Amino acid sequence: QVQLVESGGGLVQPGGSLRLSCAASGTILGIFDMGWYRQAPGKQRELVATMTSNGNTNYADSVKGRFTISRDNGKNMVYLQMNSLKPEDTAVYYCKYHTYWGQGTQVTVSS
Repeated sequence: QVQLVESGGGLVQPGGSLRLSCAASGTILGIFDMGWYRQAPGKQRELVATMTSNGNTNYADSVKGRFTISRDNGKNMVYLQMNSLKPEDTAVYYCKYHTYWGQGTQVTVSS
């Protein structure tokens, strides 16, 4: 059974940084595309960053230059490094691998 578990969310001030982690079990990362998505209150879930099986990355315009998606095949982990955070980055962040979703981790950017 495939399971994705996110961690690393929390409360951070504007301009701060967080690193989200996604631990995968029951599968091996790198075979399919993976990604990070987010959903703010009252809004639809949106793509933040994706990484293809061969390592190509894609980012939403709103996070380009600030967020970085990465993968550690040895640890079966996916990460999202978030820098220069803004209040509008506040959302629940979800990890997705193939058709599987994690439960989400809350990120709140506020002073």
